[in-house]
Amino acid sequence: MDAKDRVPFFVPAIGDEEIEEVVRSLRSGWLTTGPQTKEFEQRFAELIGGGVQALAVNSATSGLHLALEACGVSAGDEVITTPYTFTATAEVIRYLGADPVFVDVKADTLNLDPEQIEAAITDSTKAIMPVHFAGYPCEMNEILEIASRYELRVIEDAAHALPSVYEGALIGSLRSDATVFSFYATKPITTGEGGMICSKDPEILDRCRTMRLHGISRDAFDRYTADKPSWSYEVVAPGFKYNLTDIASSIGIHQLKKVEKFRDQRKELAYKYTELLDPFPVKTPAHCVGHAWHLYVIRLMNSDVSRDEVIAELADQGISCSVHFMPLHLQPYWRDRYNFQDLDFPNAYDAYQRAISLPLFPGMTNQQINRVVNCLGDSLDQC
Repeated sequence: MDAKDRVPFFVPAIGDEEIEEVVRSLRSGWLTTGPQTKEFEQRFAELIGGGVQALAVNSATSGLHLALEACGVSAGDEVITTPYTFTATAEVIRYLGADPVFVDVKADTLNLDPEQIEAAITDSTKAIMPVHFAGYPCEMNEILEIASRYELRVIEDAAHALPSVYEGALIGSLRSDATVFSFYATKPITTGEGGMICSKDPEILDRCRTMRLHGISRDAFDRYTADKPSWSYEVVAPGFKYNLTDIASSIGIHQLKKVEKFRDQRKELAYKYTELLDPFPVKTPAHCVGHAWHLYVIRLMNSDVSRDEVIAELADQGISCSVHFMPLHLQPYWRDRYNFQDLDFPNAYDAYQRAISLPLFPGMTNQQINRVVNCLGDSLDQC
């Protein structure tokens, strides 16, 4: 097959600006967390608005870990979240000796169902962690109201949700205790690896900042740029090594400038998909004004058609697809630890059985969209 006919699942949109900024960072002599990271944090906080502060970390996983720890989650606690997510969402809860309590998702959005949260609350519940699946914002008013009534913390997993908008406000600027974004290679913007914690609570950010770098009470960048000798520091807790480098932040500074352009391109492609797929026996994603369109996930409607065979047929035709996600209650660790059965979360299970994530990335052409749709039609006919 000619390479031009292949359609990758994702291609990061890296321009000359990012490359030149990385080169400047390398030549500056400051490679780890320093002035570029500080600028990236400031620019990110300004974008989100609403009085938030931002703290850069080396992954969204580490950001969620830090945010939970800063919110007081500890051994024996429970955190309510969704099974329809990547394992990082739940594993960080286990890092702290706490337990995830899964609540099923809504059938249309695949986001945490607020109507099922209260039944999952116990005396051990400490927090709720909603995940904005594919960039579609969760029903945060309902979630925040429940959290307020039961005095629970709310940490948003916004790995897919830049720049998602909920009732006119960017995700990250709501009343949650903390929100964590991802800059992994396939995310809406990338630094290769990386993440950002946003919060309006300075105590949460201060704790995250301390724990981000070995539990040291003073920021390393400030120590090494002080006018006077400033070598002394104190270790106040057994922290972690979760800081983001200036090399990565150099990419992020320019990716951030393009975040709305990238979103608009993904949205245009998503709407094109939905239009072209209308005659097909597939369920297309729910649309909303504030969708970030990180993923475009369809679900096969014909139960006689094998999802895995469709993906294999598409791969044979040069179309790279994926599946988001295999629900956590089906994964061996979570299944065996908590004795889950397949149908414990029926909406998550049903969605997984039929879900295919189609290629979607800034710079994708109409020709590529048409090829994906045509090949999907051929695959559905053959399967």
